[in-house]
Amino acid sequence: MTDPGRLNQRLVLEVPVEAADGAGGVVRSFEAGPLLWAAVEPVAARGEVVAAGAGATVTHRILVRAGLAITTRHRLRKGARLFRIVAVREEDSSGRFLVIDAEERRD
Repeated sequence: MTDPGRLNQRLVLEVPVEAADGAGGVVRSFEAGPLLWAAVEPVAARGEVVAAGAGATVTHRILVRAGLAITTRHRLRKGARLFRIVAVREEDSSGRFLVIDAEERRD
């Protein structure tokens, strides 16, 4: 069973907002949604070059209370740090907590 005291970091769930771009497509932006208490645990890192800039992608396992319909279209923010949601699953059969696999780009 998960100890709720592990959820000691505040994250903002950012919700996608799409608007027509005037050329038949859409422009996606994000707006701040609810604040979540979370446990953020780095899992792995890999160095890479993206758009001619060196940096790293850090994979995190983030644990939050269940109750919100969080999908891979959302993202999480902690100050200037952005976490792109890769997968969401229940922690166990009780359904009380969600495990979010997320990636953070560090340049």
